[in-house]
Amino acid sequence: MNTFGFYVGLVTLLVIGLGFVWVIRGERYLGYLWWPYFMGAGIMLVSLSLFISNDWGSVLAGVIGGSLIWGSTEFKEQAIRAELGWFPFNRRKIRPPFANVIAKWKIPHL
Repeated sequence: MNTFGFYVGLVTLLVIGLGFVWVIRGERYLGYLWWPYFMGAGIMLVSLSLFISNDWGSVLAGVIGGSLIWGSTEFKEQAIRAELGWFPFNRRKIRPPFANVIAKWKIPHL
């Protein structure tokens, strides 16, 4: 019996579950303008997963990278949910480099 797929599914479920938490915390402390940095990190991890020969390393890099890409598209929606009072709102956030330029960009949606 091959259990690799079963364990990959469990790891994927765990990483996606943690993705919800890091999006909430990331938006609270950093703000939604950090989305391009998270998306870039996700794209790099997914690309890196193509070159990792170890199955588990490749799976982890790909799943975490995919979660980062998805989460980066959720930052603006999470900011709106925090403003509506659904989640705690923090006014003092860490501004990213090039925040004035990033604020003009349209955030992608998946």
